[in-house]
Amino acid sequence: MSTPTASKFQPVRRLRTSRGAAIRRGPVPPARDTRLRGSPGFGKGRDRGWRSAALLRRALWWTLLTLTGGVSRRGHLPRGGCVVVANHTSHADTAALLAALDATHAPTIAAAADYWFASPWRSRVCSRLAAGFPVRRTGGGMDDLLARTGALRAGRAVVLFPEGTRARAGELGAFHKGALVLAREANVPVVPVGIAGTDRLLPKHGKLRPSLVRVRIGTPLPPTATPEEARAAVAALHRRTAEEPLRDSRTRKRVARVLTSRWALPLAFAWAFAEALSWPLMPELLLAIVCVAVPRRALTLSLTALAGTLAGGVLALQLATSGTHLPHPLTTDRMRAEVHRELTADAAAAVRDQPWNGIPFKVYAAEAGHADVPTPDWLAQSALARGSRTLTVGLAFGAFGFLAHRLRRFYGLYLALLGTGFTIGLSLIVRSWT
Repeated sequence: MSTPTASKFQPVRRLRTSRGAAIRRGPVPPARDTRLRGSPGFGKGRDRGWRSAALLRRALWWTLLTLTGGVSRRGHLPRGGCVVVANHTSHADTAALLAALDATHAPTIAAAADYWFASPWRSRVCSRLAAGFPVRRTGGGMDDLLARTGALRAGRAVVLFPEGTRARAGELGAFHKGALVLAREANVPVVPVGIAGTDRLLPKHGKLRPSLVRVRIGTPLPPTATPEEARAAVAALHRRTAEEPLRDSRTRKRVARVLTSRWALPLAFAWAFAEALSWPLMPELLLAIVCVAVPRRALTLSLTALAGTLAGGVLALQLATSGTHLPHPLTTDRMRAEVHRELTADAAAAVRDQPWNGIPFKVYAAEAGHADVPTPDWLAQSALARGSRTLTVGLAFGAFGFLAHRLRRFYGLYLALLGTGFTIGLSLIVRSWT
């Protein structure tokens, strides 16, 4: 590896100041770089940096979109640099593309300079989390785009939304020519992409709500393609993606219809209330069924089930105090003896062990009545003990429902496995306390 020699620069004259310091006059040689442009390995480190950053962004946005309903992709980008053009209805389109496009292309996305780069903090967020680069909308935008030809020739993907702004759901505006000019200048293909689901996930001027996002990558177009041809390709991909039915389970649909009706909350309350009195099936089983079917209702249903549990526990305590004995199926004398011992030692605080020892809540409520535990103390301790378990279980199954959104066609199989696992677990618990 060679470096520039001093003979290539003009002679340097040195002058002395009154203090004797030397002043260099004349052109200063460039700083020495051990990897010169054109030599093997030059730029490889930078390429690895781009791809590493793209891989981290992809992991970040894939995780976030998975938590909000899931993201799926069909198709792949061609080898080498390319200009990606996509429909644009939501700010979530950027996240969808960063999650779906492969990191080897280190995609960078055009962003409006007057909005995303209007302030330092917004500029940092856009450039670091979304790999955005500014494009002026009031003159000079073409120069901003053409400055990306080097990135394209280096094998990167440059993503543009040729409509220039977010359109209404179901509409596709006219395409500006900038993306096609850039593709011709760099002599790279134009790749149409259709995005569906982001208009529901984060609608224009709307709030975030769960939705599956789908990205379909189409057949590359030549650099000579016209804006009209690119628009037609994107429109066809978007229409096909949006109209593609999402495979679902009929059982899940039936459960979802009940959970979105007026009967959902009374059902959750009644199930938990009855279990605190005599019903053998714990409310967590109901939450495992319903929170996976409709994850967005997980918190509401969990809180309702908790309210039913506490109300039923108070009534069970009052009935036991008055001498009324309710049937407790799938419980044992050893369970009752253990609960009596705990209540004698710790009073109402004994119920804190209930979520973890396998003894049903109704046994604690009845034995608390027999032990004359004060109702206010019982209610306070029950709220802490049951709240920690009920809310944790409900939200955990709701999160699982979000993560498994794309697999909801297997909901019937999930119920079968859940029922089998619950039956085996309950049998083992009863046997261990026999």
